[in-house]
Amino acid sequence: MTRPDDGPLNDIVEAAGYPPGAGVPQRDYDPRLTNEDLAPLKEQKWTSYNFFAFWMSDVHSVGGYVTAGSLFMLGLTTWQVFIALIAGIMIVQALANLIAKPSQKAGVPYPVISRASFGVLGANIPAIIRGLIAVAWYGVQTFLAAGSLSIVLLKIWPGLADIAGDDTSFLGLSYLGYISFTILWCAQAFVFWRGMEAIRAFIDFCGPAVYVVMVVLCGYMLYRADFDISMNLSDHELSGWATLGAMCSAIALVVSYFSGPTLNFGDFSRYGKSYEAVKRGNFLGLPVNFTFFALLVVLTAAATVPVFGELITDPVHTVERIDTWTAVLLGGLTFVIATVGINIVANFISPAFDFSNVAPQKISWRMGGMIAAAGSVLLTPWNWYDNADAIFWTLGLLGALIGPLYGILIADYYLVRQEKVVVDDLFTLEEDGEYFYTKGYNPAAVYTVAATGVVAILSVVVPKLTGTLSALPDYSFFVGAILSGLVYIALAKQFGVAGYGSAATKVEETA
Repeated sequence: MTRPDDGPLNDIVEAAGYPPGAGVPQRDYDPRLTNEDLAPLKEQKWTSYNFFAFWMSDVHSVGGYVTAGSLFMLGLTTWQVFIALIAGIMIVQALANLIAKPSQKAGVPYPVISRASFGVLGANIPAIIRGLIAVAWYGVQTFLAAGSLSIVLLKIWPGLADIAGDDTSFLGLSYLGYISFTILWCAQAFVFWRGMEAIRAFIDFCGPAVYVVMVVLCGYMLYRADFDISMNLSDHELSGWATLGAMCSAIALVVSYFSGPTLNFGDFSRYGKSYEAVKRGNFLGLPVNFTFFALLVVLTAAATVPVFGELITDPVHTVERIDTWTAVLLGGLTFVIATVGINIVANFISPAFDFSNVAPQKISWRMGGMIAAAGSVLLTPWNWYDNADAIFWTLGLLGALIGPLYGILIADYYLVRQEKVVVDDLFTLEEDGEYFYTKGYNPAAVYTVAATGVVAILSVVVPKLTGTLSALPDYSFFVGAILSGLVYIALAKQFGVAGYGSAATKVEETA
């Protein structure tokens, strides 16, 4: 693998500001495909703890808590929800390990490694799709965190209640909601703008800090409930095959929730010192960390029934109901920090690389991130992500769009190319480049994502509109990923993608 040395970069327009990865473009890399944000890294420094902290920030959020709590609505008991959460996160770990390897070995982010399967220009297709998804999800997470901040602001300045009601709303959000949303929007932009090292330091702090508050909250709720909680929190009971089906749906929803950060995990695994360090961090941050998180979610939610007389699956509302001013203040601020952490790592960095990949010389990493931040406001997430049904719709469509992109990349790297990649050819528009294909597009990948993407989306929309096959939308990620992998392999053979190049020296194994 080529690790370019320092040298004059007269033909490269460098991205503005401190680069997130300090990549060093080669003199002969095509400037239409390169800037120092996208080029292979010269140094890879992240340890297992950094990836552990990454997943802690990804898991410990209001969105993650609410999603986990919404599984009770499927009719599952507490222990069944717990098992489903653990099974789902183990699948996420396996998927993250698969997606991490090519980017870690090549030292490039997700949109660049996608050039191997989609073509050097065709990679803009998955980049734009993933970037737009991140824009929507960024708005959702900021909205959820804004709810926590509003509670804190109301405790400090009770007079703000005059602008917190529906009678003082605009486009579906109260004036106080706009104030909270704006504060968080600016705070996230500030952290992001300082660069990847600042982001790493921030997420290294967020995960452990949130754990402290979650443990205290759980202990407090159990104490208030006299440690007498019910393990059945559903309003309707299931039995037999219906229970198994509901658990499988819950597992699939967990995978769909994490499908976004899993797909673009290469944006982070590229910084890993080694693939083994990445896998250790994934193990600690996913099954180990999530088991504890799931236990806290289940116990805290169960305790809300005897304490408040109703099931509350939103930690913000749980904190709000506590009559201790200090608890509300610290708890609310902590959940704000937690959600800011996941938003930056999952929904700010991803579109930053994705949009930069579309036009490297015009869109820097920072500009790409700010495009996503601006777009998130225009989507007004508070109007479509405010109930359990909306959550299932969102996760279903999210999985449907991401599944095909995941399946194609994995099938191409592991099965078609046998874990081999020509790193330098990811940055050339020369027709003899390994990934130029047909005018820069791999027809096998383009046809696959178009066909299987439609099928995956229909697997969500048709059942929702017709009332048939009601469980199918929960599996949209698996439908898209498995179907796209099979179709891509067939088309890759037809279009001759499996050939590794005429000269043995062109192909370099990265395993």
